[in-house]
Amino acid sequence: MRKEAVFPIATVMIMAAVLPAQSDEVPTLDVRPVCHGIASQGELEEGLAQTSFEQCVQSEQSVRDDLKKVWSTFNSDDKRHCTAETTMGGESSYTELFTCLEMARDVRELRKQPDSLSEQHIPPAPVGHRQPTRQ
Repeated sequence: MRKEAVFPIATVMIMAAVLPAQSDEVPTLDVRPVCHGIASQGELEEGLAQTSFEQCVQSEQSVRDDLKKVWSTFNSDDKRHCTAETTMGGESSYTELFTCLEMARDVRELRKQPDSLSEQHIPPAPVGHRQPTRQ
C-alpha cells in the first residue's frame, strides 16, 4: 500500500469513531479484536471460565443494546471522552465504554453531595495522563 493512501484511510477510521459521539448516537465499535483476546486467554489460563469468541460478541452486543437505552442520559463531554478512550489502542468494547460512562456519571454525582471528596479536601483523580500534584 502506498504511503499516500494510508493517511486518508487512517483519517476516515478516526472520524468514524468520533462522528457517532458528535451525532449523539452510540458509536459502532469493532469488538472482534478484544473478543479474540478473551477467547484465546480462556484457552491459555487454567481455572478461568472459558468464553468463546461468539459468546463474547453476543455479550458485547447485549451491552450495546443496554447502552442504547440510556445513552441520552449521559453527559456529552463524558460521551466524547469515554468514546475516545475506549477506541484508542485498537481493542475496544462496549463494556469498557459503558463502565467509563457510569464512572464519570457517578463521580459527577458524588461531587454534588455535601460530604463529597471536595469537602474532605481530597484532590480529584488526575485527568488523562497527568501526574498527581504534590500538596
